[in-house]
Amino acid sequence: MKHKIYSIIIFFGILIFPQVNNAQVDMNVIPNDDLGNNQDEFQELFYEALKQKGIENYDRSVDALLKCIEIDNSVPVLYFELGKNYNILKNFGAAEDALKKAVDKDPDNEWFLDELYGFYASQKDLKNAIKTIKQLVKYHPDYKEDLASLYVRTEKYDDALEILDDLDNEFGVSLSRDNLRNRIYELTGRKKDQIKNLVARVENNPDKESNYLALIYRYSENNEKDKAFETAKELLKLNPNSQLVHLALYKFYLDDDNAQKAIESMKIVVKSTVIKPEAKLKVLTDFVQFVQDNPQYEADLVEATAVVSDTNNSKTLIELAQYYLTNRNIPKALEYFEAALQLEPNNFNVLRNVMLLYLDLKKYNLAEEKSREALDNYPSQPLFYLINGVALNEINQAKKAIESLETGLDYIIEDTKMEADFYYQLSKAYALLNNTVKAKAFTDKAKQIESSN
Repeated sequence: MKHKIYSIIIFFGILIFPQVNNAQVDMNVIPNDDLGNNQDEFQELFYEALKQKGIENYDRSVDALLKCIEIDNSVPVLYFELGKNYNILKNFGAAEDALKKAVDKDPDNEWFLDELYGFYASQKDLKNAIKTIKQLVKYHPDYKEDLASLYVRTEKYDDALEILDDLDNEFGVSLSRDNLRNRIYELTGRKKDQIKNLVARVENNPDKESNYLALIYRYSENNEKDKAFETAKELLKLNPNSQLVHLALYKFYLDDDNAQKAIESMKIVVKSTVIKPEAKLKVLTDFVQFVQDNPQYEADLVEATAVVSDTNNSKTLIELAQYYLTNRNIPKALEYFEAALQLEPNNFNVLRNVMLLYLDLKKYNLAEEKSREALDNYPSQPLFYLINGVALNEINQAKKAIESLETGLDYIIEDTKMEADFYYQLSKAYALLNNTVKAKAFTDKAKQIESSN
């Protein structure tokens, strides 16, 4: 449906029309009727209708328009405005009647037809919407695309595809039409027709990269991997500088056990300036998994990650951190988690991992500082109190550790393992203060919890 800015000029033009007729009247002759007064009243009522509509007094606007019609029922725009008002007032039967009268009086007026089409579309009256839009297609190709959409909604798929073919031939392909076309293929299961269309595009326009990429995707989706692989290699041969094709090639090379070429394609993807971060993350995830199964290629992963470490995509950084964490390269994992935390300072899981790795690497001062800051944002999170208590114990601030740990205990809910950890840390804090009685008491509590589980 088109959304147009309706110019007030049309109203002036229509209102002027009766004046042109009256211009033939001899002004030296005293009128013997009230036509002149009616003309003045007509204009005043019409402007009043527009004013009331502008301030959303639609009922009053309707009243003024009906009075205009009593004076002169031949003016199409009166019914046009009347129909719009009735539509807003949800008087749909009257709205349809008024808009149809406007079209009947001026059948070639695009604005009137568009408003009537919009009305039918909003009422889901697809039969009349199709009938009306068929009168509009001569004005703009977008109406044809709307007609194709209506055909899809009424399951007239062949008619829709015929229109899409005509539009593609006349204007070239477009994303919106391709989306509609693919929807038709999915609804009808015509995968062969879909591929046939894409093959024709490649043949008719062999220099266009997007045609090859679409065909590769559809072959892959249809489990025709050999054809997809051949199409990808054909594109690479045609355009050796293509970066997007490597989004497909790396996977094909992996499936073909060609590790060296797969790695080359992966590196091109992660270094690319035209490939979206989300796609890079998918490739990087596969790269990480590949290296986990083939550790002899870790140097290649390091080279690739040297590029993406400067990325602004936290998901990529987290994926890398998880890889190094799995492989017990704690310093490297911490490096990537910290980078991700810079981008997402409120990411709870990343924040937790950073603090736990601080403890693992014996960076107790950093763990204490970070956990203290975290508690400002998460004052009821027991894990952060535990981390804070552990760090304080390690830097010989037992009293502060006890205070933090005792506070955190109040927030534990049905987590006996964590509760035991709290008691062990409280025991350690009291031992640091040479209070062996309380130290033993908390140790006994921890052991009691463990034995009961």
